[in-house]
Amino acid sequence: MTQDELKTLVGQAALQYVTAGSIVGVGTGSTVDKFIDALAASGLRIAGAVSSSVRSTERMKALGIQVLEASEVESLPVYIDGADEIDQQGHMVKGGGAALTREKIVADLAERFVCIADESKLVPVLGQFPLPVEVIPMAAAQIARRFAAMGATATLRAGVVTDNSCHILDVRGLQISDPQAFEADVNQWPGVVTVGVFARNKASVCLLGTATGVKTLSF
Repeated sequence: MTQDELKTLVGQAALQYVTAGSIVGVGTGSTVDKFIDALAASGLRIAGAVSSSVRSTERMKALGIQVLEASEVESLPVYIDGADEIDQQGHMVKGGGAALTREKIVADLAERFVCIADESKLVPVLGQFPLPVEVIPMAAAQIARRFAAMGATATLRAGVVTDNSCHILDVRGLQISDPQAFEADVNQWPGVVTVGVFARNKASVCLLGTATGVKTLSF
């Protein structure tokens, strides 16, 4: 199966975690696009969705799915999103689509995080995918120097401004063996909006698209 077919498979499989009449947290990215399409085609009636990006909001509205503001809900039963990397404990690297801060905000409202990904995203240690870090523009050079002191290389993602009017640094050369400690540390650096390690808001379940079908990992 192609990577696109695997994404379609897990997008459809995520419907089993959506309850009729509920409000659903919806992430961002090409795999999530497949879930949005599957949700719209399913006929499953939900009360609405809380979106993590302008991209997902526009797609859902175009398909007739009501989108609510995060401020309108106190909690969500489930948040469904993809990942750039996920380890065997459910920790993730996210932010390839530059929506990491809003993704964390919506994920933090949810009782359960369902990650949908193809099998290429499962890794033994986080860090092979360049780590996205959303930063206040004036702090970008300063934060890049802090990563350089750790032996890593942080480069500004050219031409990208986030939905929060901030910039993205992509950090290469990391091996994140303790995701929780790493996330807590980097999030304290002045000028960091958020780091793309999802350890505090890790996955509860991962639906992994494989050549033999969808594999369910529970954490």
